[in-house]
Amino acid sequence: MAGSTNALQKPVTLSGDLEAVIGKGPMTRAQVTSKVWEYIKANDLQDAKDKRQINPDDKLGAVIGKDQISMFKMTAAVSKHLK
Repeated sequence: MAGSTNALQKPVTLSGDLEAVIGKGPMTRAQVTSKVWEYIKANDLQDAKDKRQINPDDKLGAVIGKDQISMFKMTAAVSKHLK
């Protein structure tokens, strides 16, 4: 299997909502995850008491929903915006 790429390394197309948060695709899944975290940290969206919880702003909320979400569920929510 030398030379084959795994799912994390394969470029994916992003939805318009996701591009509004992290920039233009295509990107790999690993880059998407990294950029979403950059956005969360830059905009101070982690819950002060429990850093595993994300409090989405309007832009990120368009991707992962408006309610507080755990970082573990966030990845699945972001995946729905990848093709």
